[in-house]
Amino acid sequence: MTKKIIFILLAVLLKGCNISQLNNPYPQSSTEQSILYSAFSEQPKHLDPAIAYSEDEYKFIAQVYEPPFQYHYLKRPYQLVPLTARKMPTVQYLNALRQPLGVDANDKDIAFTDYIIDIKPGIKYQPHPALATNSNGNFLYHHLTKSDSANINTLSDFSQTGTRELIAQDYVYQIKRLADPKNQSPIAELMKQYIVGFDEFGKQRATQPNTSLNNVSMSGVTAVSRYQYRIRIKGKYPQFKYWLAMLFFAPMPWEADAFYSQPSFSDKNITLDWFPIGTGAYLLAENNPNKRMVLKRNPNFHQEYYPQEGDVDDKKQGLLKDAGKKLPFIDQEVYSLEKESIPYWNKFLQGYYDTSIIVSDSFDQAVQISGTGGAFLTPSMQKKGIQLETSVTASIKYLGFNMLDSVVGGNSESARKLRLAISIAIDYEEYISIFLNGRAIAAQGVLPPGIYGAGDSNSNINHYVYNGKNQRKSIQEARQLLAEAGYTNGIDPKTNEALTLYFDTAGAGIDNRSLMNWYRKQLEKLGVNLVIRSSDYNRFQEKVRTGNAQLFIWGWNADYPDPENFFFLLYGGNAKVKFGGENGVNYQNPKFDRLFEQMRNMDDSPKRYEIIQQMQELVRHDAPWAFGVHPKNFNLSHSWYHNLKPNLMANNQLKYTRIDPIARLYKRTTWNKAVLWPLWVILALLILILMPIVQAYRRRLQATLK
Repeated sequence: MTKKIIFILLAVLLKGCNISQLNNPYPQSSTEQSILYSAFSEQPKHLDPAIAYSEDEYKFIAQVYEPPFQYHYLKRPYQLVPLTARKMPTVQYLNALRQPLGVDANDKDIAFTDYIIDIKPGIKYQPHPALATNSNGNFLYHHLTKSDSANINTLSDFSQTGTRELIAQDYVYQIKRLADPKNQSPIAELMKQYIVGFDEFGKQRATQPNTSLNNVSMSGVTAVSRYQYRIRIKGKYPQFKYWLAMLFFAPMPWEADAFYSQPSFSDKNITLDWFPIGTGAYLLAENNPNKRMVLKRNPNFHQEYYPQEGDVDDKKQGLLKDAGKKLPFIDQEVYSLEKESIPYWNKFLQGYYDTSIIVSDSFDQAVQISGTGGAFLTPSMQKKGIQLETSVTASIKYLGFNMLDSVVGGNSESARKLRLAISIAIDYEEYISIFLNGRAIAAQGVLPPGIYGAGDSNSNINHYVYNGKNQRKSIQEARQLLAEAGYTNGIDPKTNEALTLYFDTAGAGIDNRSLMNWYRKQLEKLGVNLVIRSSDYNRFQEKVRTGNAQLFIWGWNADYPDPENFFFLLYGGNAKVKFGGENGVNYQNPKFDRLFEQMRNMDDSPKRYEIIQQMQELVRHDAPWAFGVHPKNFNLSHSWYHNLKPNLMANNQLKYTRIDPIARLYKRTTWNKAVLWPLWVILALLILILMPIVQAYRRRLQATLK
């Protein structure tokens, strides 16, 4: 009897346990499937490509929607290639009378530019109830009554789906959606400056908001045929081709608007902003932002293949092993909500997430920085076979000098040398080490590496601040410049006291106070007193907007990989105070402005490269910025996750990546073996405790029977 009770206890304790991986958060049936596991920390606010404009949103919709062009996955510098388009766009220049001009036409003669785009036939949309029809071709779900939709709470509740071919008109329809005031697209104001008829279309829609977009034309955007459309822009703007690789210009079937506009749907979040519809490699199968998001392979995805060529080192790094194979490789992506970084990190180390960013709390555990600034994995990470991918972002963070300020601004030699002295004194290499864990490089000019015209690491050196590569000029040289500026030993001759400068910031937290103290110490090396003026973000923005900030931190993330997208930050015509533009420091140099106007509309060429170098030299000489840093991305992935190459201009990388689920299962099992000896100890203790009780019970039972 005693043995029987013991065996029952043992069975209860071990019932249902997978003793190989007791902590596995996923179903046992999924262990050998090609499923990518990752996480997200912020709920995506918009999944409508006319509105979405953040990385958290693009993580999902870039796998669903397809603009006509994309960036080559492997080649650097970034190169545009066709996606749904058959070829790169045909570009035609026109004069003011809309008569064709030659490709070598003078920029002044070009009044309009036509982009003619041919799309591939046979591309189909993902299965979707908006496209479901009956045998007569009538839509099944476009005119639902309130009772029809009473039991419908998500797209999966629809019993039927349909599809149709992608056509040129779908791209035209989406551009109309960008102009529609109802959608409040973040690029609408910019596109008004370029696309012919865009502004007029928006004004007409404001007066006729309920008219179908199909019944309203936009003069500059036309479907020429079933598979060809034309976009006419004002003047010459070669960078417009980069916009055509953004999700704003992905196609939208009119049926989606008709389907989602039914009044019974919006209260249930059955909207385009919640359930996208596209032609991409994946479809959004589950949208539960409080728990998880799931992408599944689009069964209607068109023919697309892994690149057969890349950069010089790509073959050696194994990035061409899948060359020519059909995409995508992964069947499903599961993204779980992880609001805290520590659980995310621990699950990654256990193999339950395939990739991970590195947060400050886990940086030292994962990465070591060499004396020369190089990053390498710690022995514990190497033992697990974890891979580290680093990439310099197409962005810059800088300290701005307000050029309208009476002390640090202006074009005088005194002010220029003061700015250069400060630029030398602020040791951004130290800043990178202390505050960024080595996750950045010191900026040598306006352009980050990888942008056309930036040059290589040997040629891209700011000789006004550095003596050579990674050799910042000494503080003695900075003090000499300060003396030449009229502030010997940092003394302001007007007051006979230390020169006082003012640093405006919107940060008020502990981390920001540490950073501000660091900046204060940098200027103390010159004998200069730095006063920190903290305010809330709105007040800080107002100070910059009105020119009342003296020194401040600012930054920029590129929309597209062209030098124009950085140099325009210093163009006089974009001055913040005078014109409300993005030139936050109000820098104005007539020579720089002339070069910018010449460079911005040029195609890449030796002549354009030469002009870019002249512009870099002017800005380095004038020093309206202390150039600061270009941040680095550090990403970790497991050895079973293949074909990873950072692509900072694209978000549709998932279709190129591959998972080895068998290797993952082996590693997970090895790393997560159940530690059972505490269970046996507890069980033994239970037995020892229960045995006297059971024996006493048996004796009492026998006595009763007698």
